[in-house]
Amino acid sequence: MAYQIPLFNLNFDEREAQAAYDTIKSGWISTGPKNAELEQMFRDMWNVKYAVSMSNCTDSLHVACMVCGFGPGDEVICPSLTFAASCNCIRYVGATPVFADIVGPDHINISPEDIERKITPRTKGIVVVHMAGFPARMDEIMDIARRHNLKVIEDACHGPLSEYKGRKLGTIGDCASFSFFSNKNISTGEGGMFITNNEEMERQARLIRSHGMSTMSYQRATGHATEYDITCLGYNFRMDDIRASIAIEQLKKLPADLQTRLNVRRRYVERLSQMEQVVVPFADNQEFVSNYIMPVVLKNSTKERRNKVREFIHAAGIQTSVHYPAVHLFSTYRELGAVLPQTEYVTDNEITLPMYAALTMEQVDFICDTLRQALEQS
Repeated sequence: MAYQIPLFNLNFDEREAQAAYDTIKSGWISTGPKNAELEQMFRDMWNVKYAVSMSNCTDSLHVACMVCGFGPGDEVICPSLTFAASCNCIRYVGATPVFADIVGPDHINISPEDIERKITPRTKGIVVVHMAGFPARMDEIMDIARRHNLKVIEDACHGPLSEYKGRKLGTIGDCASFSFFSNKNISTGEGGMFITNNEEMERQARLIRSHGMSTMSYQRATGHATEYDITCLGYNFRMDDIRASIAIEQLKKLPADLQTRLNVRRRYVERLSQMEQVVVPFADNQEFVSNYIMPVVLKNSTKERRNKVREFIHAAGIQTSVHYPAVHLFSTYRELGAVLPQTEYVTDNEITLPMYAALTMEQVDFICDTLRQALEQS
């Protein structure tokens, strides 16, 4: 059905179209000057030493696991309340994901206490996902990592420019990954970015991204090199310049877009806080965040009731989603036997409401009124 209020909208206009057109007309469309420009923008805006563009966030997470040295026999702790890529990347390198629970319905990020409980002599790292763009409890997580000599990867795909105590998400752990998928705050259809302050990690990531080649085509085409060596086993994880040119325009718009989203969220929180049957995760957050999505969790509910509520909302022309089905309950991960009561409750009772800068206050009110009616009738 065509929804009157969709879950998200694409923040595109003639600027993205012109940027793509100009890149196509330039005669260089594979990884080249636009990727270099985008990487520099990330270094400047995140105040980070290194940024390496990637074909998508999943590939960036794969690279992150490789440069962190994870491999067969290792365990890496991760949340289950996330998209599967956050956990699949651990398996790509032969390591084993160990699922930790979330804090609870009011803070749907990975629990530092459960991380500590899950550490064994085989634990080599932690993948942290900043759900909805809100920061995990990074002081505690980094303290755990230091005490146990663990690497920390931040999956910051929900949180471009989100902050934790004045630091940008993605700059706190050893390395981080961002997504430019079509429904993200920065959208190019597909694409991603790897960032780090570790010079050796950046060197490895840049080699892995392009078949382990010591020089890339653009360097040779511009006369900066005439030949190349294959220095390691690499992959084709490159972003093309067409997408990079679109990402540049998206990044220019991002600060203003996030400021407007703050106003949308304030209206949501004001209205939703009046509903006794609803928990708004991160309602007390005071940090600047991306507000990628607008999750709510039903109290004292069941999956069946949650689904009925969603059906009522959909019938009113409002699109919703669920972020996310629990990864540890998927067939491919069920054999690991994880039991995560907080995650399982939230994944059965969470509803993602529409969130984007173009939402009007009247639309937010309509969404909240419809949710209230759905709860009364379910």
